[in-house]
Amino acid sequence: MQSTTRILIAGGGTGGHIIPALAIADELKARHAGEILFVGTARGLESRLVPQAGYRLELIRVGQLNHVSLATRLKTLIDLPVGLMQCVKLLRQFRPAVVIGVGGYASGPVMGAAILLGIPTLAFEPNAVPGLANRLVGRRVKAAAVNFEPAARYFRNAHVTGIPVRADFFHLAPRPAGAPPRLLVFGGSQGARVLNHVMPKIAAALIEKVPGLTILHQAGARHAETTLASYEDSGAPPDRWQVEAFLDDMPRRFEAADLVLSRSGASTVAELAAGGKPAVLIPFAQAADDHQRRNAEVMAQAGAARVLLEGDLTPEQLQGTLSDLLAQPGKLREMAESARSLAHPDAAERIAGMAMALARQDFRKEAF
Repeated sequence: MQSTTRILIAGGGTGGHIIPALAIADELKARHAGEILFVGTARGLESRLVPQAGYRLELIRVGQLNHVSLATRLKTLIDLPVGLMQCVKLLRQFRPAVVIGVGGYASGPVMGAAILLGIPTLAFEPNAVPGLANRLVGRRVKAAAVNFEPAARYFRNAHVTGIPVRADFFHLAPRPAGAPPRLLVFGGSQGARVLNHVMPKIAAALIEKVPGLTILHQAGARHAETTLASYEDSGAPPDRWQVEAFLDDMPRRFEAADLVLSRSGASTVAELAAGGKPAVLIPFAQAADDHQRRNAEVMAQAGAARVLLEGDLTPEQLQGTLSDLLAQPGKLREMAESARSLAHPDAAERIAGMAMALARQDFRKEAF
């Protein structure tokens, strides 16, 4: 008799998919002694992050369907039956009790193969609107764990569980009353071109407008030198701003900030909610299915963020929004509470519990 439950996690591509997937895997392994297999593609972040985390990874070849040329789409469709059979073979070899699809290129064919074989399936969707892979299988999965309520309508048996986030984000110390204001500019690990371009243009005027303000700006490794040079040429006092290629210990960086200026990827939004941090969000305009805008809109509707669209953004608009919020500590506290109301500290535990219930074929919707 098999002593552990075998669980296959399919998908990845971006950090917003694979980082929560690794947190789910850790929970399944620690709490349920699960034997985990990841399936992904060579071009996704999973090819690096999954082996680093100590998990086995199988790679499959899957073409692109979304936001590609007609020729690429046709080739992908022609190759799809071969990829599907590859997934069927992999599933028969590993014999998982449940398959978790986290979105991304590998998720669709693996989930499709699992549905064909009658293996219980759980979709995980971190964004307010699902990507193509999850939309294709949404009505045929056994259950789904979503981060935002608007995504639930795309799936059967959907539950709002949130995204697994590092525990440290839930235990940030409040900012001291009367402390000089601090702005964290965070474009993700790779930086954000629009933030690197616009922030140096407004740094001097913003610092003059907001007494005591300091700015910490993560620019990304490729853009750190040019962003630093732009700040140096801006005329902003050099002791009031700092540019870094990459910031470690993000919970502590969040803790030291009164306001965060960032993109609105799923993981970033989940971390803002967990840390109770007010934000100005500039969604990445080229994100698949415009999911970053949808994520940002959910935060704005809850009163946790202001949203500025990249296509309409001007330096004057950004400066006015930031200076207005930084001048209102009471407003920032209200936004912080609104952000915290969207947090889900038990997300990994709940998602793992759903997967194990499906593995036992004892899934009852009302239990979750």
